[in-house]
Amino acid sequence: MAVKLGLVGTGTVGGGCIEILKNHKSAFNRHYGIDVELTRVCSRNPEQALEHGVEDIFTQDYTDIVNDPDIDIVIELIGGTTIARNVVLESLRAGKNVVTANKALMATYGEEVMAAAAEAGKEIAFEASVGGGIPIIDPLKHSLIANRIDAVMGIVNGTTNYMLTRMAEDDMPYDEVLAEAQAKGFAEADPTADVDGLDAAAKIAILASIAFNSRVTIDDVHTEGIRSITPLDLEIAKDMGYCVKLLAHAHRTDEGIDVRVHPTMLPLGHQLSTVNGVFNAIFVVGDAVGETMFFGEGAGSGPAASAVMGDVLEVARHIQMGIDPIVGCTCTDELPIVPMENLKTKYYIRFAVADRSGVLASMAGVFADHNVSVHSVIQRGKKDSGTVDLTYVTHTAREKSVRAVLADIAKLDDVLREEPSVIRVED
Repeated sequence: MAVKLGLVGTGTVGGGCIEILKNHKSAFNRHYGIDVELTRVCSRNPEQALEHGVEDIFTQDYTDIVNDPDIDIVIELIGGTTIARNVVLESLRAGKNVVTANKALMATYGEEVMAAAAEAGKEIAFEASVGGGIPIIDPLKHSLIANRIDAVMGIVNGTTNYMLTRMAEDDMPYDEVLAEAQAKGFAEADPTADVDGLDAAAKIAILASIAFNSRVTIDDVHTEGIRSITPLDLEIAKDMGYCVKLLAHAHRTDEGIDVRVHPTMLPLGHQLSTVNGVFNAIFVVGDAVGETMFFGEGAGSGPAASAVMGDVLEVARHIQMGIDPIVGCTCTDELPIVPMENLKTKYYIRFAVADRSGVLASMAGVFADHNVSVHSVIQRGKKDSGTVDLTYVTHTAREKSVRAVLADIAKLDDVLREEPSVIRVED
């Protein structure tokens, strides 16, 4: 008997799932013995149902799916943490398995969702919530569980990676490249979640929870975006042998979990430095396996739908074989979150300052006052502007001390001409 599916959401990813089912349904049965049938589709947009040829099973009320006793798996693809949360929790409580691509939901309410699934004895699968078509959650939950995972670091937002690539390669300013990304459909009309790092923060919260077996939520993640990065910063970084990426970091330390999202300078020889455009890559370090990297397209109809349908087919296989949920919540530890102010790393800091005597000396004094050792200073004048760019690269310093330096330099009389650019340096 076919495993029956209810789909909530017929946008880019939902439409991709419908097309995969149309194109490969018979192959799933022939190759793997997995028989699935899409029996209900819910959306606020009836025209999308017509577009995909599913108007005969269409509804605008998600409870028609939740309350249908024949549906075995609910696929939630509407996003957000309000209605989507209701869809997921109500489906689980109604005795249905759930597949979702909802990173915000899992990064904010993951504990509640996992508990509801455990109580119902049903599966919650969410591979597509991180990395689009890149398999990463399943490897962390299965292939790599023999390891102690020590670090997960990645480029997990294709929009900002595209923007930084264009800024670096074509000397395009931020506003211009954002407009281009929006025109190409890579960035939303409101790009806040991408450019301010919130999308990446949700994804690294999910990955850190799985990798370190300890609950991490989006509120635990220190988050900075790319709005202050300029083509000049990228040019200077390249001259120094680095590139700049918006990286999501999660590290196991003696003090707990260090988890953060911010622009990062990577050596040009690092594996992640070659990941450009809309591509994503996630770098995982385990004590036994060593360094591994997962690479691919992080968004879009095909890649995300691929991950969703992979989950659907695996859950359907379990249902057909009478297998109970294999992997539920693995957050069995309670590791503390390391405060961002305790971070120790190297820093790139570029100041646009008044071009007059005494400025360099006064700024050097501030660095010395807070015991922040400077490795190098690069000075670039701006012709006829009365402004000079001073770029400091520090030795390893504590975040708290660097913040104090920035605060004190901001107090110097009529020195700063714009907000400084601060990029942490990863060796």
